[in-house]
Amino acid sequence: MINLYMKIFIVLFSLLISLKAMPEVIDNLNDKRVEWTPFSDQVMGGISEVNFLEKEENGLSFYHMEGQVSTENNGGFIQFRAELEIADLPYEGLKIRTRGNGEEYYLFLRTSKTRLPWLYYGSPFIASKDWQWLEIPFSSFNKSEGRFSRFVPEEFDPTTIKSIGIVAYGKDFYADIDVAGLELY
Repeated sequence: MINLYMKIFIVLFSLLISLKAMPEVIDNLNDKRVEWTPFSDQVMGGISEVNFLEKEENGLSFYHMEGQVSTENNGGFIQFRAELEIADLPYEGLKIRTRGNGEEYYLFLRTSKTRLPWLYYGSPFIASKDWQWLEIPFSSFNKSEGRFSRFVPEEFDPTTIKSIGIVAYGKDFYADIDVAGLELY
């Protein structure tokens, strides 16, 4: 009888481990999508320009964002953002399938604790010229600095995510990035 209970325990434990290891698709441009909204620093008086559209190349659908990022007029960003909620399964981070022009971009996560527009948790990544899957662990996300950031917890809690943004930020440059998938891992 103990052997039967042990076998049941091992099977259930194995199932739990395999569930944890399975990625959760956020957007694959196919059967699982979120609604992305592009915007720029023009919402606060900046002059950066954003162009955002969905494209297809060699049978692969992807989102394309490009535009001039300018720090003039206290600006300096363009982005596309989607609202979402994360189930409280123990994910380790985000995976993004991307390519670009070799520049540094960011994932910005807003949570229930980052209520003001300039508060977020961010992590940088490089979008190389070839398609690649990048794993960005939640431990790499740091809270933004600035006015009222002292009210945002230092530790990032993934279960409080409310939105995710793919962002070109912080310097004068021409942004050109494609995203063909986003998952939790």
